[in-house]
Amino acid sequence: MTQSASTSPFGFKDVDAREKVAMVHDVFKNVASNYDLMNDVMSGGVHHLWKDAACARLNPQPGEVIIDCAGGTGDIARRLAKLARAAKARRIARGYAAKDAEIRIIDYNEAMIMAGREKSQRQHLDEPEISWSVGDAMNLAIEDNTIDAYIISFGIRNVADVQVALNEAKRVLKPGGRFFCLEFSHPTSSVISKIYETYSFKVIPFMGELVAKDRDSYQYLVESIQRFPDQDTFKGMIEKAGFRNARYTNYSGGVCALHEGWA
Repeated sequence: MTQSASTSPFGFKDVDAREKVAMVHDVFKNVASNYDLMNDVMSGGVHHLWKDAACARLNPQPGEVIIDCAGGTGDIARRLAKLARAAKARRIARGYAAKDAEIRIIDYNEAMIMAGREKSQRQHLDEPEISWSVGDAMNLAIEDNTIDAYIISFGIRNVADVQVALNEAKRVLKPGGRFFCLEFSHPTSSVISKIYETYSFKVIPFMGELVAKDRDSYQYLVESIQRFPDQDTFKGMIEKAGFRNARYTNYSGGVCALHEGWA
């Protein structure tokens, strides 16, 4: 992906970086009420398995402070909270003291946060570990070296400057802190690539129109996946931000990838 300091890809178009911020905000404002359904449509429902695997890999521990950036409706944070509670219970059962983990959802879009909170209320979820706030992945209101783990799931391709967001993640993590990015990526097989490309451009926008009455937002999301760097290029960007031992794991033949690094 080529990108200057003043422009950023919005789907297949290059737009002013400041304009992209507003355009992406509008996309997610439009899809917020159907966001979880949107992920089902875009992944064929497999995103649940990807998220389970990513959260298990992060392996949240009692007392840790974890950022769920672009946390949307809280899908990742709830998984992390459940895992952290289980780890706390195991520690207490062995006779050790243990504190709750602290999981901070940060999202640029107020509508996404509202949708997440409403989901918690509807399902009567008790989530003492989770907090919600509006914030910018490229300018986090967090002190340096204070976070144990950072995860961003299906969000980083939507920021105006991916490298700046990676730099911010590195800044807020403690030395040795863990970075995780779960994102749609590029299939490693030409057969899978052809199938997923056909599904992406023929089925997903149609389903967006059918399910959410919003073809344009889904068209953007499909195009944004196509424009996102491939696995090795993105790994290089993570390393450029200063992360050590950067690596990735492909899911579903590279349709999705989990990237990791250590601060």
